[in-house]
Amino acid sequence: MSRAPITIQGAEKLRAELDELKRVKRPAIVQAIAEAREHGDLKENAEYHAAREQQSFTEGRIQQIEGVLSNADIIDVKEIGKNAGSKIVFGATVDLFEVDEEKDVTYQIVGELEADIKQNLISVTSPIARALIGKSVDDVAVVQAPGGDREYEIVAVRYE
Repeated sequence: MSRAPITIQGAEKLRAELDELKRVKRPAIVQAIAEAREHGDLKENAEYHAAREQQSFTEGRIQQIEGVLSNADIIDVKEIGKNAGSKIVFGATVDLFEVDEEKDVTYQIVGELEADIKQNLISVTSPIARALIGKSVDDVAVVQAPGGDREYEIVAVRYE
């Protein structure tokens, strides 16, 4: 099995979430289950069933995060940036000018595990990232989108 790339920041976020789940959420759920048990008949005890369901989701998320971290290839973006120079590679934060919309956008190219378009973190396997990889400042990247080709002019590349 290949190891999925993740930035140091992405790994730290996952570790923080894991810590929160183990130290705060898990004990709170155990307490809620204990309180619900005290109410008697478990068959018709909605609080008990809700707490058990929440426990199931929490334990599943804990296992998922532990699995991700154990199989992740944690990458130091600053180190990659030293070798990449002005070329766009994994971990780059790229300032772009979207030609058709005439607006500026900024994306960081990250692994699939930490991609979140709301935070402008795009997966290295996304169409935009694939079009950007290997390009430099002042190059134009053409992204094939369902609504037609989109052009992005590369304004700046940084590794932070």
